[in-house]
Amino acid sequence: MSNEIRLRVAGITKLFPGVTALDGIDFAVRRGSVHVLCGENGAGKSTLMKIINGVYQADAGEIYVDERPVRINSPSDARRLGISMIFQELNYIPEITVAENFFVGEWPVNKFGRIDWRAIRELTTKLLRSEGLPYLPDTKLRDLTVSDIQMLEITKAASRNCNIIIMDEPTSAITQREVEALFEKILTLKSRGVSIIYISHKLDEIFRIADEITVFRDGRVVGTRPASEFDVDAMISMMVGRRLENSYPKETVPVGEVILEADGISGEAFRNVTFHARRGEIVGFAGLMGAGRTEVVRAMFGLDEISGGTVKVHGRAVHVTHPADSIKNGIAMLSEDRRRYGLVPMRSVKENCSLAGLERMIYGGYLHASEENALVSRIFDRMKVKTPSLETPMGSLSGGNQQKVLLAKWMLRDPDILILDEPTRGIDVGAKYEIYRLMTELVKDGKAIVMVSSELPELLGMCDRIYVMSQGTVTGELKRCEFSQETIMKYAIGAMDSARGYAYGAA
Repeated sequence: MSNEIRLRVAGITKLFPGVTALDGIDFAVRRGSVHVLCGENGAGKSTLMKIINGVYQADAGEIYVDERPVRINSPSDARRLGISMIFQELNYIPEITVAENFFVGEWPVNKFGRIDWRAIRELTTKLLRSEGLPYLPDTKLRDLTVSDIQMLEITKAASRNCNIIIMDEPTSAITQREVEALFEKILTLKSRGVSIIYISHKLDEIFRIADEITVFRDGRVVGTRPASEFDVDAMISMMVGRRLENSYPKETVPVGEVILEADGISGEAFRNVTFHARRGEIVGFAGLMGAGRTEVVRAMFGLDEISGGTVKVHGRAVHVTHPADSIKNGIAMLSEDRRRYGLVPMRSVKENCSLAGLERMIYGGYLHASEENALVSRIFDRMKVKTPSLETPMGSLSGGNQQKVLLAKWMLRDPDILILDEPTRGIDVGAKYEIYRLMTELVKDGKAIVMVSSELPELLGMCDRIYVMSQGTVTGELKRCEFSQETIMKYAIGAMDSARGYAYGAA
């Protein structure tokens, strides 16, 4: 790692209505280093990166590239200065192709001044092959998973001739194999003198790749040190301003009757899946990426087709073909991709929250604003949603607060069954703790929670039972007294366990 400063910001301040997002930030990145930024959602990390990338403009302060003062008024300005960014929230256009996504805004043209589509396809094919990615240039993004799109965004950023690459939660939606490939790519980029600014809430990742670490809290820098001088406890304490004595606030709750059952259900990506959930119970789904976990819960909520088997709610068979069927039967769901399926970023937090429960606020043919304000304020207090006002645009909230608003939206309907697909993806340790606390409160109220997660510690910390899937089938069911990462991984890769009678591919 060189001592040469590649990027420096001095006194950066950014104000939003009702809140100071950044308060006099000083920060520097060295040539050929990985500088990790840590902090709770809303601490200011992503806001600073968007200023460096030209998405926002600072209200005060200076930016220096190679110790020269620069003005960055747009992402195009940033690109010309050798800065590229991978965003935490995937901002993509579902209807464009892989090739178009690589070159959008920077179209190569032929001698006639027209977009050179042949060159675009050829360059895309070459890039995909060099990175070992199994996609076709003409595939539309709508046909890819969140993991696929994240890998394409990483590839696009790394392929540009940039000296500074900002990676905002780049591993939040990719497999462990893809994580390892990304880390190899980071090492290669470092060896070329490229500087990496890396934002992550995954502490195990941070200590693997960081050269230096800066901790943010409440819009300020509270510490910058070499990574070797940090430990996990000290970092968490600096991030949240307090010690979290127990990362998983799990409580023993009386378990009631079965209120959700799937009996041999099948769909496009899964077959013959059987499971159940009881009142007061958190039931987890574990498995490797592509195991079929998300597809099962999407089908249970009516987003995808169930081609066989039976779904029962409160012991009664129900026909689920649309989310309205599930909602009518007391089922709610948080999607793994909150930006694409969960929120309306340009509308207010109040409107996002009240969307699923408007019938409670409409009578006499009118939406009663006072009723809406009262209900939303009450549920926000319970969920500890941090927002400058009820009229704040949803898109301006941190990821953790967005997730709490989406959870609050469903709580207005008071569902019996809550399906949570990757509920803490891309949010910090403090916000995760709040989500876990809310989950505990909900099961204490007699609700059943079905949780899909790619983070094994989360499943082990919060679940009462865990179903493990491999290649579209359930390969194991574990009670809490049987939990271990090793056992779950054995079932996730389809290994035989004769004591339970489950095997890879078994029904």
